[in-house]
Amino acid sequence: VQLQAFGGGLVQAGGFLRLSCAASGSIFRIHGINWYRQAPGKQRELVATISSNDSTYYSDSAKGRFSISRDNAKNTGYLQMNSLKPEDTAVYYCSADVWPMGRGGWYTYWGQGTQVTVSS
Repeated sequence: VQLQAFGGGLVQAGGFLRLSCAASGSIFRIHGINWYRQAPGKQRELVATISSNDSTYYSDSAKGRFSISRDNAKNTGYLQMNSLKPEDTAVYYCSADVWPMGRGGWYTYWGQGTQVTVSS
């Protein structure tokens, strides 16, 4: 199983980006999909989570501006980021709790990260 995060880029303040997190491989089921970010010199922080029943969680900094969603048919999660601010600049990582085919439990996989830079 592999996770690939993509969709980052350079955007002006007030702009938007849509990040994608695509899982590939022999997958039986995906439970939670999570987005984290890590800014230079700071710890990695949880931005948003979506569970298999579509319940969501947002950090205070993401509430009202970001929206997490998923397409189970495509094994893909998304993070729509609107009204971006310079302080949103970070490397964004996705993770997912996956039950691989032929294995008896859940495993957490991580994507490689995608850079988001918001200019003022």
